Amino acid sequence: MPELPEVETTRRGLVARAVGQRIERAVVRNRSLRWPVTEGMEAAIAGARIDAIERRAKYLLFDCEGRGRLLVHLGMSGRLWVVSRDEPLAKHDHVDLELSNGLSIRLRDPRRFGAVLWLPAGDAEHMLLSSIGPEPLTDAFDAAYLHRVTRSRSAAIKLVLMDAGVVAGVGNIYANEALFAAGINPRTPARRVGLPRLQRLVSEVRAILARAIDAGGSSLRDYVDSSGQAGRFQATFRVYDRDGKPCIGCGAPVRMIRQANRSTFYCVKCQR
Repeated sequence: MPELPEVETTRRGLVARAVGQRIERAVVRNRSLRWPVTEGMEAAIAGARIDAIERRAKYLLFDCEGRGRLLVHLGMSGRLWVVSRDEPLAKHDHVDLELSNGLSIRLRDPRRFGAVLWLPAGDAEHMLLSSIGPEPLTDAFDAAYLHRVTRSRSAAIKLVLMDAGVVAGVGNIYANEALFAAGINPRTPARRVGLPRLQRLVSEVRAILARAIDAGGSSLRDYVDSSGQAGRFQATFRVYDRDGKPCIGCGAPVRMIRQANRSTFYCVKCQR
Protein backbone atom coordinates (compact mmCIF):
# COMPACT_ATOMS: atom_id res chain seq x y z
CA MET A 1 0.00 0.00 0.00
CA PRO A 2 1.16 3.59 -0.45
CA GLU A 3 3.19 4.50 2.63
CA LEU A 4 4.28 7.88 4.00
CA PRO A 5 6.81 8.74 1.25
CA GLU A 6 4.34 7.86 -1.51
CA VAL A 7 1.56 9.89 0.11
CA GLU A 8 3.90 12.84 0.69
CA THR A 9 5.11 12.67 -2.91
CA THR A 10 1.49 12.68 -4.08
CA ARG A 11 0.74 15.64 -1.82
CA ARG A 12 3.62 17.71 -3.18
CA GLY A 13 2.55 17.07 -6.75
CA LEU A 14 -1.03 18.05 -5.98
CA VAL A 15 0.04 21.24 -4.21
CA ALA A 16 1.83 22.46 -7.32
CA ARG A 17 -1.20 21.96 -9.57
CA ALA A 18 -4.27 22.30 -7.36
CA VAL A 19 -3.73 24.76 -4.48
CA GLY A 20 -5.45 28.04 -5.28
CA GLN A 21 -7.85 26.38 -7.71
CA ARG A 22 -11.57 26.09 -7.12
CA ILE A 23 -13.43 22.81 -7.12
CA GLU A 24 -16.09 23.47 -9.73
CA ARG A 25 -17.67 20.05 -9.31
CA ALA A 26 -17.13 16.79 -7.49
CA VAL A 27 -18.17 13.64 -9.36
CA VAL A 28 -18.70 10.46 -7.34
CA ARG A 29 -19.16 7.31 -9.41
CA ASN A 30 -18.91 4.80 -6.59
CA ARG A 31 -19.48 5.64 -2.94
CA SER A 32 -18.64 2.12 -1.74
CA LEU A 33 -15.08 2.57 -0.54
CA ARG A 34 -13.76 1.24 2.77
CA TRP A 35 -15.61 4.12 4.36
CA PRO A 36 -18.47 5.27 2.08
CA VAL A 37 -17.92 8.63 0.42
CA THR A 38 -19.73 11.20 2.56
CA GLU A 39 -23.27 11.91 1.42
CA GLY A 40 -23.60 15.57 0.47
CA MET A 41 -19.86 16.00 -0.07
CA GLU A 42 -20.44 17.18 -3.63
CA ALA A 43 -22.64 20.09 -2.58
CA ALA A 44 -20.44 20.96 0.42
CA ILE A 45 -17.29 21.55 -1.66
CA ALA A 46 -18.76 22.89 -4.91
CA GLY A 47 -17.09 26.22 -5.69
CA ALA A 48 -14.65 26.02 -2.75
CA ARG A 49 -11.05 27.10 -3.27
CA ILE A 50 -8.36 24.62 -2.23
CA ASP A 51 -6.30 26.69 0.19
CA ALA A 52 -3.84 23.96 1.23
CA ILE A 53 -3.21 20.25 0.97
CA GLU A 54 -1.69 18.73 4.07
CA ARG A 55 -0.67 15.24 5.13
CA ARG A 56 -1.32 13.51 8.43
CA ALA A 57 0.27 10.07 8.54
CA LYS A 58 -1.05 8.44 5.34
CA TYR A 59 -4.08 10.74 5.04
CA LEU A 60 -4.34 13.75 2.73
CA LEU A 61 -6.35 16.74 3.92
CA PHE A 62 -7.67 19.34 1.48
CA ASP A 63 -8.46 22.67 3.19
CA CYS A 64 -11.52 24.03 1.41
CA GLU A 65 -11.76 27.78 2.00
CA GLY A 66 -12.86 27.58 5.63
CA ARG A 67 -15.82 25.29 4.91
CA GLY A 68 -14.04 22.19 6.09
CA ARG A 69 -11.54 19.60 4.95
CA LEU A 70 -11.70 16.71 2.54
CA LEU A 71 -9.92 13.65 3.92
CA VAL A 72 -8.52 11.22 1.35
CA HIS A 73 -6.83 7.88 1.98
CA LEU A 74 -5.35 5.80 -0.84
CA GLY A 75 -6.02 2.46 0.81
CA MET A 76 -4.13 -0.58 -0.46
CA SER A 77 -3.85 0.23 -4.15
CA GLY A 78 -5.28 3.71 -4.71
CA ARG A 79 -3.73 6.52 -6.67
CA LEU A 80 -4.65 10.19 -6.71
CA TRP A 81 -3.50 11.97 -9.83
CA VAL A 82 -4.14 15.04 -11.93
CA VAL A 83 -5.63 14.48 -15.38
CA SER A 84 -7.35 16.55 -18.04
CA ARG A 85 -11.13 16.48 -17.73
CA ASP A 86 -11.45 14.58 -20.99
CA GLU A 87 -9.09 11.80 -19.88
CA PRO A 88 -10.92 8.51 -20.58
CA LEU A 89 -12.25 6.81 -17.49
CA ALA A 90 -10.99 3.44 -16.30
CA LYS A 91 -13.02 0.84 -14.46
CA HIS A 92 -11.92 1.84 -10.98
CA ASP A 93 -11.96 5.66 -11.32
CA HIS A 94 -14.38 6.38 -8.49
CA VAL A 95 -14.10 10.11 -7.71
CA ASP A 96 -13.13 13.25 -9.64
CA LEU A 97 -12.62 16.79 -8.35
CA GLU A 98 -13.00 19.06 -11.38
CA LEU A 99 -10.87 22.18 -10.94
CA SER A 100 -11.18 25.70 -12.29
CA ASN A 101 -7.98 25.28 -14.34
CA GLY A 102 -9.58 22.60 -16.48
CA LEU A 103 -7.88 19.69 -14.73
CA SER A 104 -9.33 16.99 -12.50
CA ILE A 105 -7.98 15.27 -9.41
CA ARG A 106 -8.96 11.63 -9.90
CA LEU A 107 -9.05 8.78 -7.41
CA ARG A 108 -8.47 5.32 -8.86
CA ASP A 109 -8.90 2.58 -6.28
CA PRO A 110 -9.21 -0.99 -7.64
CA ARG A 111 -9.58 -2.64 -4.25
CA ARG A 112 -11.80 0.13 -2.83
CA PHE A 113 -9.91 0.25 0.50
CA GLY A 114 -9.52 4.03 0.35
CA ALA A 115 -11.61 6.89 1.68
CA VAL A 116 -13.03 10.25 0.62
CA LEU A 117 -14.67 11.88 3.63
CA TRP A 118 -15.96 15.40 4.22
CA LEU A 119 -15.04 16.95 7.59
CA PRO A 120 -17.09 20.14 8.13
CA ALA A 121 -15.40 23.09 9.83
CA GLY A 122 -16.07 23.20 13.54
CA ASP A 123 -16.64 19.47 13.97
CA ALA A 124 -14.54 17.52 16.42
CA GLU A 125 -11.43 15.87 15.06
CA HIS A 126 -12.34 12.80 13.04
CA MET A 127 -11.80 9.44 14.71
CA LEU A 128 -9.35 8.41 11.96
CA LEU A 129 -7.02 11.25 12.97
CA SER A 130 -7.58 11.55 16.71
CA SER A 131 -5.29 8.75 17.91
CA ILE A 132 -2.35 9.17 15.51
CA GLY A 133 1.10 9.60 17.04
CA PRO A 134 3.69 12.25 16.17
CA GLU A 135 4.95 12.70 12.63
CA PRO A 136 8.32 10.96 12.19
CA LEU A 137 9.91 13.92 10.41
CA THR A 138 9.13 16.37 13.22
CA ASP A 139 10.91 17.12 16.48
CA ALA A 140 8.05 15.49 18.41
CA PHE A 141 9.40 12.11 17.33
CA ASP A 142 12.72 11.72 19.09
CA ALA A 143 14.58 9.05 21.02
CA ALA A 144 13.35 10.27 24.40
CA TYR A 145 9.75 9.99 23.26
CA LEU A 146 10.24 6.57 21.70
CA HIS A 147 12.07 5.33 24.80
CA ARG A 148 9.22 6.51 27.02
CA VAL A 149 6.41 4.91 25.03
CA THR A 150 8.19 1.57 24.55
CA ARG A 151 9.14 0.78 28.15
CA SER A 152 5.94 -1.19 28.73
CA ARG A 153 5.68 -2.66 25.22
CA SER A 154 6.54 -6.33 24.86
CA ALA A 155 5.57 -6.42 21.18
CA ALA A 156 8.36 -6.68 18.62
CA ILE A 157 10.07 -3.38 17.88
CA LYS A 158 9.08 -3.55 14.21
CA LEU A 159 5.39 -3.85 15.08
CA VAL A 160 5.63 -0.96 17.51
CA LEU A 161 7.37 1.17 14.87
CA MET A 162 4.47 0.46 12.50
CA ASP A 163 1.84 1.32 15.12
CA ALA A 164 0.28 4.62 13.98
CA GLY A 165 -0.59 5.41 17.57
CA VAL A 166 3.13 5.47 18.37
CA VAL A 167 4.42 7.23 15.26
CA ALA A 168 2.51 8.38 12.20
CA GLY A 169 2.79 6.44 8.99
CA VAL A 170 6.04 4.44 9.13
CA GLY A 171 4.96 1.62 6.83
CA ASN A 172 6.34 -1.85 6.31
CA ILE A 173 8.98 -1.09 3.69
CA TYR A 174 10.52 1.75 5.65
CA ALA A 175 10.37 -0.03 9.01
CA ASN A 176 12.37 -2.89 7.45
CA GLU A 177 14.93 -0.52 5.99
CA ALA A 178 15.30 1.59 9.16
CA LEU A 179 15.78 -1.41 11.43
CA PHE A 180 18.42 -2.81 9.11
CA ALA A 181 20.27 0.51 9.00
CA ALA A 182 20.10 0.75 12.80
CA GLY A 183 21.31 -2.85 13.27
CA ILE A 184 18.25 -3.87 15.32
CA ASN A 185 16.62 -7.28 15.03
CA PRO A 186 12.95 -6.65 14.15
CA ARG A 187 11.80 -9.40 16.55
CA THR A 188 13.36 -7.75 19.62
CA PRO A 189 10.76 -6.76 22.24
CA ALA A 190 10.44 -2.98 22.09
CA ARG A 191 11.04 -2.54 25.83
CA ARG A 192 14.45 -4.22 25.50
CA VAL A 193 15.78 -1.68 23.01
CA GLY A 194 17.79 0.87 24.98
CA LEU A 195 18.01 4.62 24.51
CA PRO A 196 21.28 4.67 22.48
CA ARG A 197 19.88 2.18 19.97
CA LEU A 198 16.59 4.07 19.80
CA GLN A 199 18.53 7.24 19.05
CA ARG A 200 20.07 5.54 16.04
CA LEU A 201 16.71 4.10 15.00
CA VAL A 202 15.01 7.50 15.07
CA SER A 203 17.85 8.95 13.02
CA GLU A 204 17.59 6.16 10.44
CA VAL A 205 13.78 6.43 10.21
CA ARG A 206 14.09 10.12 9.41
CA ALA A 207 16.93 9.68 6.94
CA ILE A 208 15.28 6.82 5.05
CA LEU A 209 11.91 8.54 4.82
CA ALA A 210 13.58 11.73 3.57
CA ARG A 211 15.53 9.83 0.91
CA ALA A 212 12.42 7.95 -0.16
CA ILE A 213 10.48 11.19 -0.56
CA ASP A 214 13.31 12.66 -2.63
CA ALA A 215 13.15 9.54 -4.84
CA GLY A 216 9.39 9.86 -5.33
CA GLY A 217 8.57 6.88 -3.12
CA SER A 218 8.67 3.17 -3.97
CA SER A 219 6.80 1.56 -6.86
CA LEU A 220 6.53 -2.18 -6.30
CA ARG A 221 3.16 -2.76 -7.97
CA ASP A 222 0.96 0.01 -9.29
CA TYR A 223 1.91 3.13 -7.33
CA VAL A 224 2.47 6.29 -9.36
CA ASP A 225 2.56 9.90 -8.21
CA SER A 226 0.08 12.66 -9.06
CA SER A 227 1.67 13.05 -12.52
CA GLY A 228 1.60 9.32 -13.26
CA GLN A 229 5.34 8.80 -12.61
CA ALA A 230 6.68 5.74 -10.78
CA GLY A 231 8.85 6.10 -7.70
CA ARG A 232 12.55 5.17 -7.70
CA PHE A 233 13.41 4.30 -4.10
CA GLN A 234 12.97 0.55 -4.67
CA ALA A 235 16.24 0.57 -6.61
CA THR A 236 18.05 1.41 -3.34
CA PHE A 237 16.48 -1.18 -1.00
CA ARG A 238 19.14 -2.61 1.28
CA VAL A 239 17.08 -5.40 2.88
CA TYR A 240 13.42 -5.21 1.87
CA ASP A 241 12.32 -7.85 -0.66
CA ARG A 242 15.78 -9.49 -0.62
CA ASP A 243 14.85 -12.88 0.85
CA GLY A 244 17.72 -15.32 0.30
CA LYS A 245 20.00 -12.75 -1.28
CA PRO A 246 23.36 -11.86 0.31
CA CYS A 247 23.27 -9.16 2.97
CA ILE A 248 25.03 -6.08 1.66
CA GLY A 249 26.77 -5.75 5.02
CA CYS A 250 28.10 -9.23 5.72
CA GLY A 251 27.11 -11.50 2.85
CA ALA A 252 24.89 -13.79 4.92
CA PRO A 253 21.51 -14.64 3.37
CA VAL A 254 18.72 -12.19 4.18
CA ARG A 255 15.83 -13.94 5.91
CA MET A 256 12.10 -13.32 5.56
CA ILE A 257 9.55 -13.96 8.30
CA ARG A 258 5.94 -12.90 8.84
CA GLN A 259 5.01 -10.46 11.57
CA ALA A 260 1.36 -9.50 11.96
CA ASN A 261 0.77 -10.77 8.41
CA ARG A 262 3.45 -8.49 6.97
CA SER A 263 6.76 -9.54 5.42
CA THR A 264 9.85 -8.80 7.49
CA PHE A 265 13.33 -8.99 5.97
CA TYR A 266 16.45 -8.96 8.14
CA CYS A 267 20.01 -10.16 8.53
CA VAL A 268 20.64 -12.38 11.56
CA LYS A 269 24.29 -11.28 11.74
CA CYS A 270 23.97 -7.53 11.23
CA GLN A 271 20.77 -7.05 13.21
CA ARG A 272 21.03 -7.92 16.88
